[in-house]
Amino acid sequence: MTILEQLKLEFSSIREDRLENIIQLIDEGNTIPFIARYRKEMTGSCDDQLLREFNDRLVYLRNLQKRKEEVAKSIIEQEKMTEEIQLALDNASTLTEVEDIYRPYKPKKKTRASVAIAAGLQPLADMILAQDKDTKPYQLAAEYINLEAGVDTSEKAIQGAKDIIAEIIADDSNVRKKLRNVFFKNGELSIKLINEEDEKAKIYETYKDYAENIAEIKSHRILAINRGEKEGYLKVKLNVNDDLAKRITAIPFLKDGGECTALVEEAAIDSYSRLIFPSIERELRTALTDIASEQAIKMFESNLRPLLLQPPIKDKIVLGLDPAYRTGCKIAVVDGTGKVLDKTVIYPTPGPKQDEAKAKVILKDLILKYAVDIIAIGNGTASKESEIFIAELIQELKEEKGIELAYIVVSEAGASVYSASKLAAEEFPDYDVAERSAVSIARRLQDPLAELIKIDPKSIGVGQYQHDMDKKRLDNVLEGVLEDCVNSVGVDLNTASVSLLKFVAGLNEGIAKNIVTYREQNGKFNSRDQIKNVKKLGDKVFTQCAGFLRIPDGENLLDNTAVHPESYSSALKLLHLFNYTPVDIANKNIQDLPNKVKQYGEAKAAKDAGLDVPTMQDIIQELLKPGRDIRENLPRPILRKDIMDIKDLVAGMELSGVVRNVIDFGAFIDIGVHDDGLVHISEITDKYIEHPKDILTVGQQVTVWVKEVDLKRNRIALTMKKPLEKAN
Repeated sequence: MTILEQLKLEFSSIREDRLENIIQLIDEGNTIPFIARYRKEMTGSCDDQLLREFNDRLVYLRNLQKRKEEVAKSIIEQEKMTEEIQLALDNASTLTEVEDIYRPYKPKKKTRASVAIAAGLQPLADMILAQDKDTKPYQLAAEYINLEAGVDTSEKAIQGAKDIIAEIIADDSNVRKKLRNVFFKNGELSIKLINEEDEKAKIYETYKDYAENIAEIKSHRILAINRGEKEGYLKVKLNVNDDLAKRITAIPFLKDGGECTALVEEAAIDSYSRLIFPSIERELRTALTDIASEQAIKMFESNLRPLLLQPPIKDKIVLGLDPAYRTGCKIAVVDGTGKVLDKTVIYPTPGPKQDEAKAKVILKDLILKYAVDIIAIGNGTASKESEIFIAELIQELKEEKGIELAYIVVSEAGASVYSASKLAAEEFPDYDVAERSAVSIARRLQDPLAELIKIDPKSIGVGQYQHDMDKKRLDNVLEGVLEDCVNSVGVDLNTASVSLLKFVAGLNEGIAKNIVTYREQNGKFNSRDQIKNVKKLGDKVFTQCAGFLRIPDGENLLDNTAVHPESYSSALKLLHLFNYTPVDIANKNIQDLPNKVKQYGEAKAAKDAGLDVPTMQDIIQELLKPGRDIRENLPRPILRKDIMDIKDLVAGMELSGVVRNVIDFGAFIDIGVHDDGLVHISEITDKYIEHPKDILTVGQQVTVWVKEVDLKRNRIALTMKKPLEKAN
């Protein structure tokens, strides 16, 4: 099966001609966001996620084909290629199968078998493996005594021959495939807790005396077990039916050959115990980890996307508060563009300098001076005390000044990482780490994407076991998410940071820095064409990036839309076709354009304007709302004016919440209490779901009911199933 045929089978929802188009577009160096947005006619409107999945599979299949060719070349050079081997290579569908085929021909390090071969025992091994009934192996072995090689008895010669046979059996791809299937279907992982005296061992008490079938074990448990084993608290063992496994190993090689057959059986059992079992155990553990890691990476990807695309709170003056005890709470006030207006430190929380009254005076002055609209509180250390303090402050301001103020608790995950980074030091060279963190907390409420893009995604706090993942694979996936989010929103060319610009399709950090440098030296951009003057930004890069860059107050209104410059003339033709002008766009006098196009006929209108239908439809949407932000249609963050304590919660209480993190076994929900509550997967819905992400996404607003409260461990169990007594 060719690569195209394989892709056609796996991506059956995509027509074959479009599969070929996608491959061509990728091979031409087009970026995924560009293909998804501006080549819909060629792809059948495939979205960026499907295109990335397709690209990943294309890369794998091409690597598989390359490896097959390398293996075939090596076997041919050894003059051992046969039609059977070539057919097996052609039919191999995974890299594991290819390596199994190659195993007998792969150059090996020193082994017991290689030592025996060097001692001249290969002919003896071949005769024993042939299992002729008339062969007397021990008599025959006397002829292979080799004192110089250390083979000084017939017994040692026989043992050497058995070592060679054991390796032949261990290298047999069919035996390994059968055993691998048995291990996966019938194997069991058993786990024991060790070093129990260590306090940290309590984390792994779930696995104190634990066993589960490999076919049923969940991904998050695999990752937890791996971590516990790595940290020295868990001992993991693979259990299988040894008798069955040994029979599977031996039977393909056994004949009715008298003494020789007995020796081959002994070699087969040794092969299984010494060579095959340890090897397949490693393979299986690696495969389980790979599957679990891929699931965790996909979960991270699923959580990160909605987090980055949270709706911004635009044109609001925000006071960011980074909570702390001993060192005080750092404060930063930023205007609607994110510019820092003021900063200070207050001490409202328990500590050596605590002065709640003075802290209130300072904050009230700042709020009145800058007309603060919202207070953003980081959810780290001292967050609860800070939230209580702010709730009281808001009430006092309402009573004293009639001011209506709201606050929101913002996840500060990664804020400290950003604050200590080189990027933060360049942005705020005169600020200390905590002051930078307060600015970050305020800004991530104003524009989550622009601020979170500065932080290593692994530090944002919406995954599970992300630090245990394959770094290269995780980085590739997360960079894809960042790229898709940035390009789906678009970037203001005159205000975007290097951190944001580098994720625009076609750009990299170097070109992003060149854009900012050009902007600083020449003033703001007035047109998209102007970026062609930027160093290293040639025609090819311009084609990829131009449609994702916005100029809100530029010379050409189309520069503030997702209409690509390559389609400007066609967009104007479309307007002219229905007697509209660019002035009508600015004055929002083209709201009837979609109806006119439908009456005229979409296919005819597209043809007359020199467009394909999907591109024309996108252009119409952009013309209707120039400068639109796709995030504005999403639910707004929940702002609060008072605080609730965990002690206020009672079973059955109905609450509104926001999904903070979705994991394999449930989701954590922010319900306005310091600690997030957990909705277990079994409490999400009465219907069967394979995974919580089938129902929930980060940032989603949900209604929940309190199921149970554990005050000692600060744990809140929630349910999304309406209690029976409330059903009516």
